[in-house]
Amino acid sequence: MIIGVLREPDYEHRVVITPDTVQALVKLKTQVFVETDAGIAATISNDHYTQAGARLGTRDEVLTQSDVCLKIHPLTEAELEKLKDNQVVLAAMNPFFNQELVKKLTEKKLTCFSMEMVPRISRAQSMDILSSQATVAGYKAVLDAAMHLPKFFPMFMSAAGTIKPAKVLILGAGVAGLQAIAIARKLGAVVEVFDVRSAVKEEVMSLGGKFVEVAGATEDASAGGYAVEQTEEFKKKQADLIDQHARAADVVICTAQIPGRKAPLLIRKETVAGMKHGSVLIDLAASTGGNCELTQNGKTVVEHGVQLIGKSDYPSDMAFDASSMYGKNMLNFLKLLIDENGNLILNFEDEIIKGTCLTHAGEIVNERVKNALN
Repeated sequence: MIIGVLREPDYEHRVVITPDTVQALVKLKTQVFVETDAGIAATISNDHYTQAGARLGTRDEVLTQSDVCLKIHPLTEAELEKLKDNQVVLAAMNPFFNQELVKKLTEKKLTCFSMEMVPRISRAQSMDILSSQATVAGYKAVLDAAMHLPKFFPMFMSAAGTIKPAKVLILGAGVAGLQAIAIARKLGAVVEVFDVRSAVKEEVMSLGGKFVEVAGATEDASAGGYAVEQTEEFKKKQADLIDQHARAADVVICTAQIPGRKAPLLIRKETVAGMKHGSVLIDLAASTGGNCELTQNGKTVVEHGVQLIGKSDYPSDMAFDASSMYGKNMLNFLKLLIDENGNLILNFEDEIIKGTCLTHAGEIVNERVKNALN
C-alpha cells in the first residue's frame, strides 16, 4: 500500500505526518510518498523525509499514485478530481460546513475518513486530532494574551509597591480550556472558568481554577463529552453571570464550541463595552462564528479599548510540535487500516473506523452527518 502525504495550503505551516511517523509506517510494510516541500513550513526538510524512508514526488504524482492520501485540511475539488474511484482520503473534512465537498466525495465513490469525527471513546484517545491540537491552542492562547496585556500576569511585591495578579476568565473547560488554565496558573494569574458541564468542575479545581457554575445546565451523556445546546432560560442566566465576570477580568479566553454547529455566543457587544480598557479577549472559536459577538476571524481589532483577537489556527504557529502530535494521531488510526503485510483493510465492524468514516462506496456512512445533511 502506498500512503501519500500532501502539502498544506500556504496559510498552514503544519504537515500531516513527520519523519518519525514515516519510519513507523515503513516498518508496517507500507510505502510513503511525500509531496516535495510538504514539511518545509514546519522546519522539516525533504532530506528528513527521505532519510526516514519516504520518496518524494509532485502533487499530481502523490494524488494519482497513492492508495491512501493524507492531509490536514480538506482536499479541494480540483484535487478530488485527480483521485481514482475507491481511493482512500484521511483529512479533517469539516463535513457539517462543507456539504458540496461531501457530495463530491460520494460522486467519486471515495472512502473518506474525516479525522475530527474520531469517536470520543478511551480506545481512540491516541487518535484524537481535536484534543492534541486543542492542547497547542490553549497553551499558545495564554502566551499570546500575556504578550498583548499591558500588565503582569503574576503578583509582584517590590520597593515600588505590590502589583496585583491578572484576572483571567476562561470560557469552556475542554482540552483547550484546561490547558489554558494550567498555563495561566503557572504564569501566576487568578483564573475563573465557565463550562456548562458540571463533570469538569473537579478538573478545573485540580488545576487551580475557580469554577463558576450556572445552575440548570442541560447535559447529554451521548454527546461524547462535548457541550450541548442549552435552553433560552439557561442562556439568559449564563449571559448575566458571564457579563459580570468578564467586566472584572483582564483577559478572557473563549474556547467553547459545539461540534457541527455555530459556536455559542457568550460575550455580547454590551459586555465588551463594559470591559476594562487594555484588557484582552482571545476567541479560539472564531472560525465557527466566535464566542464573542464582535470577534472577526483571523483579525485583531480594538473595540471600546479591548483587544479582540479572533484566532483559531494557533497550532499552525507551533508547527513542529503540532505536526508531531498530529502525525502520532494519524499513525495510530492508520494502524487500524493496515494488515500484517502492509495492505489496506477496511473493517467497518470496528466502531472507530465506522464512526470516523464519512463516505464509502458512494454513500454517506457517518450517521450524524447523514442526519444533519438531510
